[in-house]
Amino acid sequence: MSDDDSEAYDPADPQAPETEPPRRSTAPQSEYTNGQVAIGFAVLFVGLVVVVGLTLALA
Repeated sequence: MSDDDSEAYDPADPQAPETEPPRRSTAPQSEYTNGQVAIGFAVLFVGLVVVVGLTLALA
């Protein structure tokens, strides 16, 4: 948090602060673009082809 906050948030304090603590944005909650989803599926497809291909080649 920044130094200019008038009231610091302390999770151990039984008294709730007057204002809510700031919300955080984490990766799983962020939106993905269609390009990122397409790249993920491409990586998945290549990985599956390698695994299945090696399995069939060694069998």
